[in-house]
Amino acid sequence: MDKYIVSARKYRPATFRSVVGQKALTSTLKNAIMSDRLAQAYLFCGPRGVGKTSCARIFAKTINCLNPTADGEACCECENCKAIERGTSMNVVELDAASNNSVDDIRDITDQVQTPPQGGRYRVFIIDEVHMLSPQAFNAFLKTLEEPPKYVIFILATTEKHKVLPTILSRCQTYDFRRITIEDMVEQMQYIGQKEGIKTDPRGLEVIARKADGAMRDALSIFDQVAASSRGDITYESAIENLNVLDYDYYFRLVDSFRTGDISGALLLYRDVRAKGFDSLFFLNGLADHVRNLMVAADPRTAELLETSKDVAGRYTQQAKSLPLQWYYAAMKVLNDGDVQYRTATNKQFLVELVLIRLSQLLKPATPPFDLVDCDFPLGDITGAARTQTVQPVPPQSTTVVHPQPTPVAPQPHNPIPSSSPSALRSPLSTQSPRRRRTTAPGFRLNDDSVQQKMALYEEQRKEHRTAVDLESFMQAWVAYQEANQQQHILTSAMRNSNPQQTGPEQFLAMVGHPAEVQAFELAMPQLMDFLRSRLSNDFLMLRVEIDPTREVSKQLPPQEFLKECVEMNPDLGDLLRKLDAELA
Repeated sequence: MDKYIVSARKYRPATFRSVVGQKALTSTLKNAIMSDRLAQAYLFCGPRGVGKTSCARIFAKTINCLNPTADGEACCECENCKAIERGTSMNVVELDAASNNSVDDIRDITDQVQTPPQGGRYRVFIIDEVHMLSPQAFNAFLKTLEEPPKYVIFILATTEKHKVLPTILSRCQTYDFRRITIEDMVEQMQYIGQKEGIKTDPRGLEVIARKADGAMRDALSIFDQVAASSRGDITYESAIENLNVLDYDYYFRLVDSFRTGDISGALLLYRDVRAKGFDSLFFLNGLADHVRNLMVAADPRTAELLETSKDVAGRYTQQAKSLPLQWYYAAMKVLNDGDVQYRTATNKQFLVELVLIRLSQLLKPATPPFDLVDCDFPLGDITGAARTQTVQPVPPQSTTVVHPQPTPVAPQPHNPIPSSSPSALRSPLSTQSPRRRRTTAPGFRLNDDSVQQKMALYEEQRKEHRTAVDLESFMQAWVAYQEANQQQHILTSAMRNSNPQQTGPEQFLAMVGHPAEVQAFELAMPQLMDFLRSRLSNDFLMLRVEIDPTREVSKQLPPQEFLKECVEMNPDLGDLLRKLDAELA
């Protein structure tokens, strides 16, 4: 019996044609090979599991193939192709920079570069997770990367392009791999299911593809897991059970409860979700994603943004027609506020229930005076229906904010009204209290005085946090940051030697002498800018860091050469070493 091989390895792409979801990119690589326009270095960027390393191996195999096909693919039959597939070819060298990121590892690569290819045209060096290399290793690699022998091609792969030094990026052709779409992953898993004799339900495969979040390798690993647990019959029910995924039918039923204002039904559905063991934050984010999909499905122009099967997309489109478009904007605001408040809430169940109640009241708000409890929450009656307690309707051309005018009140006979009477309850909304006055135009209800006060406060804060900054005050804050962060040795050393200059009213330039110092600034930039802006009371402060081309960069000498220079500068040290008969190990 053959040993079992996981699908991610067994069905790993062997040609450009078999790469999933990267058609435009693979076509570009094939055209470059067919026209013999090969660069000296490539950088493959993108999320995990999208085919970066696989494409690098296919590229190496194709350019060394003895009998390439007419459309630029490797034959996969010649000796070179089979050796590369087995991993025994001397023409393809792979280095995992996550665990081999030192200067010695890179020097080993630079030494191997001098060896010409054996039985092929090129030697290909694939460095995976290149962003994990140390700054010293990057510097040791620069010269070789810029001027390699004609028979050498470097392919660098990374999931975090922003961590690669600009000096490396400038020497490479960059290819950005995209996330694999749900449709492409479902199609690939259906193909594998046919090959392996596994029954597949498209709805179950869609659940797996969503769980994989754009990574084909993750999707195939989950595919194997569900296939094993379901005895080779992947259904929608087996997928959500094994992956602990909440059935989207709950979300459809919840939205129906929101549409009818059924608060009790929404709370009971939430109870069922908690009884199944699902985390409340996971439920809240899933509901937000569902509402977002409904908003997208409401407009035929954006319906293509739905990453679901046709059946589920049809359900989204059907339910989206039952709600006004403004409802989605208000619901997304409520859910976003709930997500922000969740992490600091003491009673998280109560917070989620409050979110569900607010969503249920968007179309059927509370009647006065109980709606005043939520007067600062800018949602209210989004249907645009006029309220009986409001003053004269606002003309359609007027703005959302209303400036009420004093209304003359006729003298009334002295007839005290008991505090418990209906008139007393309605008094906060009467024309004698213009502060409670609200608009009746479609959209959100806004309290006039509150909006004006908030806008005035915002403008005042903008003035307070845009104080003029000169170079002297900037340097004081610059030095203060160094004193408060002395443990950041590379950064503080770079700051001391950078000699900042003011290039504009709120722009400053710091010149450094080494790429490692630029990287130190990049890593600490959010913390540094927060400190400077807070210290100088200017939220618009900008800082640019560049390498000074006129500055001489000191090279790190080997120990023996360093000691030799020390002896030349200090002859007494040489006499002492000779007396001790000392040698540097």
